[in-house]
Amino acid sequence: VLKEGLSLLAKTGNGLAHAYVKFEAKYKDLTDISLLECFIHLRYVDLSENKLRDLSPLSNLTHLLWLKVDRNLLASACMQELPYLQVISFAHNRIKDTEGITHPRLANLSLEGNKIQTALGLSHGQLFSLQTLELRGNMLESTAGLNFPKLKNLYLAQNAIRSLEGLEGLGQLTTLHLRDNKLKTLDGFCSSMKCLQYLNLRNNGISSFQEVAKLQVLPMLETLVLLDNPCSEEPNYRLEVLVLLPHLQRLDKELVEQEERAEANEMQQQRQEEEEVRTAWQGEEKEVEKRERIRHADQASPPLDYARRRRKGGQSQGQRSLQQGLGLAT
Repeated sequence: VLKEGLSLLAKTGNGLAHAYVKFEAKYKDLTDISLLECFIHLRYVDLSENKLRDLSPLSNLTHLLWLKVDRNLLASACMQELPYLQVISFAHNRIKDTEGITHPRLANLSLEGNKIQTALGLSHGQLFSLQTLELRGNMLESTAGLNFPKLKNLYLAQNAIRSLEGLEGLGQLTTLHLRDNKLKTLDGFCSSMKCLQYLNLRNNGISSFQEVAKLQVLPMLETLVLLDNPCSEEPNYRLEVLVLLPHLQRLDKELVEQEERAEANEMQQQRQEEEEVRTAWQGEEKEVEKRERIRHADQASPPLDYARRRRKGGQSQGQRSLQQGLGLAT
């Protein structure tokens, strides 16, 4: 197996010798890879479709750039830090957490099809080069822990996500897949996500266009997928979305046509005019009500000069009575 798997002869790091830098051993029922410890010049290793539970023998492969260990029996992604490792795929194993992934140059990480319930174990301090993160097909209920500043592509389809948290630091994110989750609200998006262009929300629980309106904070959003949400069954669904998000270039599987955009713009203008008329009418009604209240108040109160005369007359009569009682009246 070892001899068959080695290939790609290349110069070693110092340029003074040659060594095999690629090893591939798929579908071999491997349970032990300790023999690879000696092949320190390996850069590309594919051990998919085996029965591996332990990757510790790879700790000596300090020149490793690319590693694929899909469909094994791994319960953890924890490995010795490898200084040049840029791509890892742990897809379809039995991994339950994200602890121990600390490779400083890692740009592409796949944990698809595992049993991960939270991403809070990912090391933000060491994964500062991460650009693509694949977590579809896990058991996530939240996006907490995914706040990587250089992340460009984030794949979270087929989880159980109910809330969007910790997205404010994703200033370079361009693609976000959230298909087949349990989202009913779209709180969590923010204007700091200024590069997001593609958003897939297919087959969630978005029922209100008020939730869709929350996507207005995304200044660069061009493609939005909302198929199989309750709101996509509403009358004039496409027009309603375009009224809220007029800069979209593609909605679901179809490009936005010029006629469609013009119709949405006309609908928006009509609604704006109706709102202005409604606001003006409400203002007039309030003014009429105010005048009516003033009129009723005036009718209920005696005139000011009449009240003054009554007070003056009452005081004179009282004074005369007092004078008569004291025998001073003339």
